[in-house]
Amino acid sequence: MSESRFRGSAGSVVGRQIVAVVAALAVALSLPAAPAMAGTGGPFTPETQHRLAWLAFDSGVFAVDVGARTVRYRACDGDTGRVLDPEMTLTQGVAAGEVTVDGTSYRYEIPLRGRTRGSVTVAGPHQPVAHLIGEVVTDPQPATDPARGAQLLRLTEQLREVVEAAPVVAGVAVRDLSGRYGDQQIAVDGDFRPKAASVIKLWILTELLRRVDCGEAALTEGVLVAPEDVVGGSGELQNEHFPQVVSLYRLAQYMIKYSDNTAANVLIDYLGGFGPVNALIDSMNQQATILARKFLDTEAAARGEENFLSADDVMSLLRAVWEGDILSPESRDLMIEFMREQTINTKIPAALPPGVPVAHKTGELPDTSHDVGYYLLPDGPIAVAFVTSGPEIDGDETVRQLARVVYDFVEAPGKPANS
Repeated sequence: MSESRFRGSAGSVVGRQIVAVVAALAVALSLPAAPAMAGTGGPFTPETQHRLAWLAFDSGVFAVDVGARTVRYRACDGDTGRVLDPEMTLTQGVAAGEVTVDGTSYRYEIPLRGRTRGSVTVAGPHQPVAHLIGEVVTDPQPATDPARGAQLLRLTEQLREVVEAAPVVAGVAVRDLSGRYGDQQIAVDGDFRPKAASVIKLWILTELLRRVDCGEAALTEGVLVAPEDVVGGSGELQNEHFPQVVSLYRLAQYMIKYSDNTAANVLIDYLGGFGPVNALIDSMNQQATILARKFLDTEAAARGEENFLSADDVMSLLRAVWEGDILSPESRDLMIEFMREQTINTKIPAALPPGVPVAHKTGELPDTSHDVGYYLLPDGPIAVAFVTSGPEIDGDETVRQLARVVYDFVEAPGKPANS
């Protein structure tokens, strides 16, 4: 696969003949219009050093990191990787510049303003113009309705009290996906970076389903699993006889439902190793998260190779999956279905009243306990990410406390109605 080839809408392939990629973005009706570009840019002041944006559309994502002055375009049939643009400008909240990949120039113009709607126009001398409709997402995003968002902000202090009193170190992120709190996102130590444990399996699944959406894989496809592929820890495949051919569907389902380590390792190999999963992570500007070793690989762990994440990065993924930014509706629904089948229900589900539907993924190590996912409430979903570092039993209890605080807040009498 050439790193300079992209696929436009209606299946048009735009290769080395591409002469420009122009991101022309219109701000959503709920936000003020983005100002026009003026001048050649301004200084990179401290408050702009970590401003991020990524553009999601049907065939890929376009990411900008102002702090590092890099851009990346990743689509079904191509990936530029991170490209440095030392001349990147930032003018009135718009990052702009030009980069060259394999001798081809690409121009970009990306507002760094919350959530915006827009398109990338890809054109070449021998191809028709392809318009890719998508959405820019920045970190953090302002509420689409500030008044409603302010209501959810009150939850922050309740969560902070639990975090500060906990016998473990914790990070929390909560996002309204229902609209009743203006799509507000809050966090307490959301950038805290513990070991990822099995929560990293959500990124493995997302990359697999992205390939299914791109036509590069089919869930009916079988993969030969050899005896040497089998590892212990959580999972059900270790109880079967090998070698045998296992479908991608069952590997994906078991990886989430049973947190199956064997299934996860086989899928890492199927996807081509750590690189493609980390490319997905990087293309969404999730800077704390990395997949660096397989599950139950004690030798790699002894060498200091470890998987990490943050609550903020988890929330970035959960939001993008739910809102259809990186997966088709069919793949999104399948991912949620697998998360609803999760069999480790001692944390978030145990903290909520019986019968409250939850789609989630846990992670456990002797010094780690996480639970992340969606409260599927009648008034609309709430996404949560609770990550901890410390004795697992203490982390479990901290997650339960945090989970209940969120539920009691959003389901309390007098809660805002979904509009």
